Amino acid sequence: MPMPNRLAASTSPYLLQHKENPVDWWEWGPEAFAHAEASQRPVLLSVGYSAFHWCNVMAHESFEDDATAAFMNEHFVNVKVDREERPDVDAVYMEAVQAMTGHGGWPMTSFLTASGEPFFCGTYWPPEPRRGMPSFRQVLESVAQTWQTRRDEVLAAGAEVVQRLSRPPGGATAQVTSELLDRALSSLRAGYDGVHGGFGGAPKFPPSMVLEFLLRHAARTGEGLELVEHTCRAMAGGGMYDQLAGGFARYSVDAQWVVPHFEKMLYDNALLLRVHVHLWRATGSASARRVALETADFLLRDLRTAEGGFASALDADTDGEEGLTYVWTPAQLLDALGDDDGAWAVEQFDVTDAGTFEGGASVLQRLLEPDDAERYARVCARLLEVRGRRPQPGRDDKVVAAWNGLAIAALAEAGTLLDRPDLVDAAEVCADLLRELHTVDGRLLRTSIGGRAGRHAGVLEDYADVAEGLLALSSATGDLSRLRDAEALLDVVLQHFPDGRGGLFDTADDAEQLMRRPQDPTDGAVPSGLAAAAGAMLTCAAMTGRDDLRTAAEQALSTVAPLIGTHARFAGWAAAVSEALLAGPAEVVVLERPDLLAVARRATSPGAVVVTGGPLAEGRPSGAAYVCRQFVCEAPTTDAARLAEQLQARLPEAGS
Repeated sequence: MPMPNRLAASTSPYLLQHKENPVDWWEWGPEAFAHAEASQRPVLLSVGYSAFHWCNVMAHESFEDDATAAFMNEHFVNVKVDREERPDVDAVYMEAVQAMTGHGGWPMTSFLTASGEPFFCGTYWPPEPRRGMPSFRQVLESVAQTWQTRRDEVLAAGAEVVQRLSRPPGGATAQVTSELLDRALSSLRAGYDGVHGGFGGAPKFPPSMVLEFLLRHAARTGEGLELVEHTCRAMAGGGMYDQLAGGFARYSVDAQWVVPHFEKMLYDNALLLRVHVHLWRATGSASARRVALETADFLLRDLRTAEGGFASALDADTDGEEGLTYVWTPAQLLDALGDDDGAWAVEQFDVTDAGTFEGGASVLQRLLEPDDAERYARVCARLLEVRGRRPQPGRDDKVVAAWNGLAIAALAEAGTLLDRPDLVDAAEVCADLLRELHTVDGRLLRTSIGGRAGRHAGVLEDYADVAEGLLALSSATGDLSRLRDAEALLDVVLQHFPDGRGGLFDTADDAEQLMRRPQDPTDGAVPSGLAAAAGAMLTCAAMTGRDDLRTAAEQALSTVAPLIGTHARFAGWAAAVSEALLAGPAEVVVLERPDLLAVARRATSPGAVVVTGGPLAEGRPSGAAYVCRQFVCEAPTTDAARLAEQLQARLPEAGS
């Protein structure tokens, strides 16, 4: 008898990938847990996301296997969750996985009671015993037997896990000071890879939020800029960056940035686009400008949806094989380009007979600047054309509010600073989509797909990152409706997310109640919701004069300040926002002076707010620039050099 297809109506491409499984999947919701209670079976919770290789591997090995599925259906109520759609569910149960096993990752597999309490957790299990790991079937049989014969112990264990993980919010607080941020730089230097750039060893992830902090810290102190330049140069020269089409892969499997894990995520590319724009602004680096524009073009070409939003990711696999679309052998280059250009490309892209990837293939690198720019462009165009005829990775078309907010901010700034109005236009269309489809009665929905809104409530990072994007867009265009929309979202944050101690929960007070209310102030692949909210509130306060927003930002930062001083790698965005707090941030009003506006936008003063209208501009004569900090203003100026001095800006020659 065929299983009911409960996933067919999902707005998650990850869930839709599993709709034809022989597993009797349920979506997360009260119906599944009510069925578990009624049938006296435990819940098997499987969490993953569509672009990740090992989620697809476990699906193929186990969830598509009839015998395994039959056992799951007989003994468990099986619930499938897209972690990108439900980050709150993911966060709560990932903490349980880490507490029980000492590590985490995806696919995440947890066994729960009918009340949602986890009693046994893990990640990937193979179909056969391997390297000390039991098979997935062995795990299933052991859990099922334990549930049937020792249920009281299981229920007690689940209650103990919940009690251990349920802790009151809050902890030590500290004031944000220049000394604190200087210590953050020192701790980052101590863990820096001086040979290859970045932090730590393999696998190596792009440290986007830390790089933003270092850029702002360097603008204040002159220290740390070389770490940003080195890391950005190393990342963009290696195989983690797509040398033909632009855009960054999720991470490098090695410490040298050579071989990527091939999925491309929207959030990485939005964050790294902004980093490279800001690096160009600080240094005039032609390389940073090139990478920023190529990454922006990648977003518009490969991730933009028909509705004007941005898709979540391109998959790691193509037809079940990692790297199939992207890697090359010397023979393939010669075949695509002919002997002369092919031999040149082999050397230019460091493609060897031994290869850097599986099967003697290589990921293209750009270790040296090409000696012939015109030839390089022609070769890249030809290789991209040939690559386009290969099978292509799937795309997760899910539009996530938070990540689209990051994209709006990056595109608005890139378009303004790099004279690409089409990028600002794309940010405008995306903002319209979030306003019209993702906003219902003033509250955000986290996802949509194909113009159809999802059903899950937005979390803190959604409100914070969308507000951040709208504020950047308002600054770029002068559209005050974007400022008002951002302000409204931040009012929701003030009303529904505080923890009563200065910090912020990751879910609203009226959201679905889980095992516990998630609250994680550390950066992961994206800025923490708390740090992102603090940054947006600080900017909005500077643009509107609202002291309650500034106070809330200061309080939120005080809760994460101890982490900034000791583990800055995991609090990079909070450190970046703290630099803006110390700098004021500068509030710059420029009225009817395009020349002064260009100077203001090139300013590196941390978190500087540049506007051409709105509350800051009221009552000010046109034809001048005004620099204020917390509404204490310097004398208006009509002189570009004086404005740069007021902003403590260093304006290098573009292209140097």
